[in-house]
Amino acid sequence: MKKDFYNKIVLGVLFVFPLVVYLFFASGKNNFAKLPILTSGIAELPLQSNELSELNLKDKITILGYWGGDLENKKAEAFNLNEKIYKRFFEFSDFQFVFFIDLEHKPQVEALLQNLQEGVGTDISRWNFVSTDTAQIRSHFESLQTPLQLDENASTPYVFIIDKDLNLRGRNDDEDEGTLFGFDARSVAQLNKKMIDDVKVILAEYRLALKIYNQSNREK
Repeated sequence: MKKDFYNKIVLGVLFVFPLVVYLFFASGKNNFAKLPILTSGIAELPLQSNELSELNLKDKITILGYWGGDLENKKAEAFNLNEKIYKRFFEFSDFQFVFFIDLEHKPQVEALLQNLQEGVGTDISRWNFVSTDTAQIRSHFESLQTPLQLDENASTPYVFIIDKDLNLRGRNDDEDEGTLFGFDARSVAQLNKKMIDDVKVILAEYRLALKIYNQSNREK
């Protein structure tokens, strides 16, 4: 009888322990910590270039990119970002995409957005473009203070997570790069394995802060 009892305990442990471990790791390691701040106080969008006065980075969770004068070659990157990131998160309030483009390439924006909408049928109202000159694009990019560089067209395939307080968020313990400042939009694997998780983390962070704030107000 005692032997049967111990056998049941052993079987129970063997069944429950793997389940507990799975649930722990399935939730993702970053869900237990905030996404690190890599650069504080980056520049706000240039006001003279904003056609929509309400377009800004402050108080928004922004996926920020710099396409400069290379819009024609950004179709694949735009599709990857739209499919893997935008479609998952665009319904969250205060979430937006913002891309810097050269003034001369502004007419190409509508064609790009039309291709995105036709391809996936998604509401693309949270895709935003800031049309400005190359000097402004480079100046704003430098405020991120990353080791990455813009090419001769003031363009980069990397996109960045900016929080509501104008901070650049990323990873300071990435297994591949050490510090991960931005995400390569050419790489579906990186978007899938890293960026999706990090966007989830920062959205969860703000949802938790809002929940605590509302709870505090109810208790007053």
